[in-house]
Amino acid sequence: MKLTSPSFENQQPIQAKHTGEGADVSPALKWQDAPSSTKSFALICDDPDAPAGTWVHWVMYNIPATTTELPEGVAKSDEAAGGKQGVNDFGKVGYGGPQPPRGHGKHRYVFKLYALKSELDLKPRATKKQVEDAMKGQILAQSELVGTYERR
Repeated sequence: MKLTSPSFENQQPIQAKHTGEGADVSPALKWQDAPSSTKSFALICDDPDAPAGTWVHWVMYNIPATTTELPEGVAKSDEAAGGKQGVNDFGKVGYGGPQPPRGHGKHRYVFKLYALKSELDLKPRATKKQVEDAMKGQILAQSELVGTYERR
């Protein structure tokens, strides 16, 4: 399975409009070659370089198996683009873009897509941990895409 974005290349900078300093809209994402037995997808984006430990920027799950892309600017609501959204570490639902501390260097934003054997038995607003726990034994394939951002 391969995850890409028309908004940024793997290991390259994320555009300002997708950050907390810009419009803070989620980047467009596309994927292909998911296993034919996929029943749903889950997406987690986090920053492993955050000073206080990994910072969660986006949690989305129960994305329909027929979906192969998410548009730019997914609504910040409990349910959007056919799936459910969880709570990020900003305490909000949906995508929260990069806004690392100034002078802290380049951070990596890891978008992880999971193809799952079933839908997850979770209501909207689940945490990353709840989604990861629910995914145990359900992952058929996974892919990741890494964007970078440095606040100057």
